[in-house]
Amino acid sequence: MRIVAHSGMVGRPGYPEKRVVDERKIDTVKRHALRVAVLASLMLVMAPAPSAAISRAQFPTQSLGSRGSDVAALQHLLRSQGVSIAVSGYFDAATRAAVADFQNGNGLKADGVARPPTWQALVPTLERGARGEAVLALKRQLNDKRDAGLAAGELYDAPTVQAVRAFQRRMGLPTTGAADRATWRHLLWSFAPVPSEGAVCDYSLHGGPSRQWGTASTVAQLAAAGELYQRRTGQRLAVGDISLERGGSLAGHRTHRVGLDVDVRPARTRGSSCRAGISYRMRSYDRQGTRELIQAIHDAAPGHVKVIYFNDAQLIREGLTVRYPNHDAHLHIRYCEADHPLAAYRCPNSATHAAEGLADPLDRGSSAVWVRTLRVLADDFRSVHGGLLQEPSKGPVLSPARTWFGRCSASGCTWAH
Repeated sequence: MRIVAHSGMVGRPGYPEKRVVDERKIDTVKRHALRVAVLASLMLVMAPAPSAAISRAQFPTQSLGSRGSDVAALQHLLRSQGVSIAVSGYFDAATRAAVADFQNGNGLKADGVARPPTWQALVPTLERGARGEAVLALKRQLNDKRDAGLAAGELYDAPTVQAVRAFQRRMGLPTTGAADRATWRHLLWSFAPVPSEGAVCDYSLHGGPSRQWGTASTVAQLAAAGELYQRRTGQRLAVGDISLERGGSLAGHRTHRVGLDVDVRPARTRGSSCRAGISYRMRSYDRQGTRELIQAIHDAAPGHVKVIYFNDAQLIREGLTVRYPNHDAHLHIRYCEADHPLAAYRCPNSATHAAEGLADPLDRGSSAVWVRTLRVLADDFRSVHGGLLQEPSKGPVLSPARTWFGRCSASGCTWAH
């Protein structure tokens, strides 16, 4: 069938020009227009929302046992206030004391926990030409979280201005190039990528690095756990999904939204977990190696591991893991933070004492004894283990190679190490 389409009065007046169009060509044009419209709609849906809507961006709470670039920033900022403290990236007893002293001198609650009011009192507005420890903190944040590649040094130079502008643009902030309080808040809130190198490898199955963003503490705690695990066993830590760059819903998971949930593979008796997965039901599963892995995870983040889900019945009986559906072939680590707005990620109040007086386990030169002390509140742990964890009457064995783990039920607690 052929139709006649009038294109209008384009010839002599009173004589419209006729254009014969094939109906199949019209259908083709319509289909093409529909495809373009659908594609445009998909692009609109998939495009990231304007970052100005990131109202949840808040200064991160850091406490005893935290580690990473946020802790390093805190230490640099304390130094900018004249506090004598080393920049180690580990929140030790000296850092807590320095924070408490600063809080006391600024009319804040002097408990040694760096909450938003403490950050607000610490962060300065920086512009091009500024110098000092605060600039070092800013550069470290940009390098660790945005891979800015800024050179070391205390000068706020032109490359730093450009890096700050790029970050502000990404966050939907005014692109002034100056680090004001809003820029600091978004930068310290931002997640960091997990480097797949050294003692850590990537096994993510559904999108690789795009699903491996965590809080600065999560990323640093994983790296530290990998280093301890490799040092003790010669194996690398195989890391899967964590979160998206800005958090939120992650396909295939009910959690993994806040940068504190991490999937890792258990140990194998043959071969590397980086190359192939393993279920605890398989012959090549290495239970003792997995115990060592769990030990390293706790040692690298004292007081900041809320729970580890994994379905090996023996490890559950030993109090090392908790059963959860579909966790036969990976461990799900849930890290926690002091005063987290979500109760599921809030460290028990007494757990903040787990690192008290203990040196960083990664410090090879330290002679201090370190151990994971299990003092937790009933309300925080009953939902996981069914009972209140208590310390054994004889006290834990204080040894770098031995940590007590507790398992509680209604009849009481049993202990293993």
